[in-house]
Amino acid sequence: MKLQMLLLTGLLTLTTHACAADWLSWRKVGEATLTWGPFTVYHSQLFTPDGHYRTASSDQALVITYLQNIDRDDLVEATREQWQAQGILMREPQSSAWLQMLKSLWPDVHSGTQLAFVIEDNQGQFWYRATAAEKNFSPLGPPQPALFSRSFMAIWLDPHTQYPELRQRLIGGEK
Repeated sequence: MKLQMLLLTGLLTLTTHACAADWLSWRKVGEATLTWGPFTVYHSQLFTPDGHYRTASSDQALVITYLQNIDRDDLVEATREQWQAQGILMREPQSSAWLQMLKSLWPDVHSGTQLAFVIEDNQGQFWYRATAAEKNFSPLGPPQPALFSRSFMAIWLDPHTQYPELRQRLIGGEK
């Protein structure tokens, strides 16, 4: 029984890193840097299997490298503000539960921390790497359903985003 548990644990670990390895080999669509006043907040990159952006529900990975220290409460509040501006809070009754889930899931970030959100087969998964120098990303929480995944990516990729220039750069448009 102990041997079976050890083998199962090892298999799950390999499967988790294999999934991470899949999206890490995707091709870059675009990249953009968010500045707020005098502060450079983060650098973001969008990846897809073939390097072309199609729709919000297609397979894609958004990787954000933070350039400032930000605590999780501020990250969740920024998400709430973006969903408020896009009408997602009013349209999606479960958005309050989503925000609570993010508050329990996300760590505080520091300059160099990377958070990624990867959508494959309409399900999203958060990934974390303390610094870009680390080799592997680690999954954060369980896979997320399609509605949450589309709503989360809408912050950057919806045509009604609060950051249209950032969106344009991420999806490979004019700089």
